[in-house]
Amino acid sequence: MHKNIEEIKKLEGSPKIIKNLFNKNELERFLKLYQDLPTTVHNKKQNVIKKRWLKNYSSELESLFYNKVKNEIGEFKMDNLKDENNDDILGLFQESYNPIGLHVDAGFNLDEIIFKQTLIPLTSKGSTVVFKNKFYGNSTNFTIDENELKITDLKYGQNIRSSEHLNLYKKKPFNKENHQKYLKHERIENLEGLEIDIVYEWEMGSMLIFDRTRLHCSSSLIDGKKIGLTTFTKK
Repeated sequence: MHKNIEEIKKLEGSPKIIKNLFNKNELERFLKLYQDLPTTVHNKKQNVIKKRWLKNYSSELESLFYNKVKNEIGEFKMDNLKDENNDDILGLFQESYNPIGLHVDAGFNLDEIIFKQTLIPLTSKGSTVVFKNKFYGNSTNFTIDENELKITDLKYGQNIRSSEHLNLYKKKPFNKENHQKYLKHERIENLEGLEIDIVYEWEMGSMLIFDRTRLHCSSSLIDGKKIGLTTFTKK
């Protein structure tokens, strides 16, 4: 568990959707940056391509992004792991063709005071489900898949696998209607005790901001592929 849970809780709040934050030209620059960056991971099993936003690929975009986020959440530091030169990574681009499963992006250093994470859609189709439920451990993929739970040989920056969430919340069956509508890719038993706070329908130019302690996942609604930029902050 994080050592500064009370400090983290003081910073928590409701998810926010900021509309019309980026114009068409700025979004095109983000997409060009995505095309220019080297591929970090191409997970063919999950059919997802990940690219780290490395420093010095576009100092103008770095400044633009930092200032827009600061206007919304106040002072923050980046918390997106490091590259091979020990420089901060500014975020993570993901191109996915399948929904991303239930997880929490609570970081890998339990001494840190984790803060907010942001999501910028770079394609118009897709949605993200943020739950009311919170978790104060490390970054974790929550699953009841026995094969996934056996994975312990984790590389730098990989999430722990756990079913611990099923013991944290009241054993309340998940809403079947919401399961059919948004989360058909998840086994309903894996969602026991969870309650949806917000379903963020992707919209070009907008940004979603929410606490890094919140459980979340993609919805099952994908039209072909989707590309998003996620970044993580701390105090």
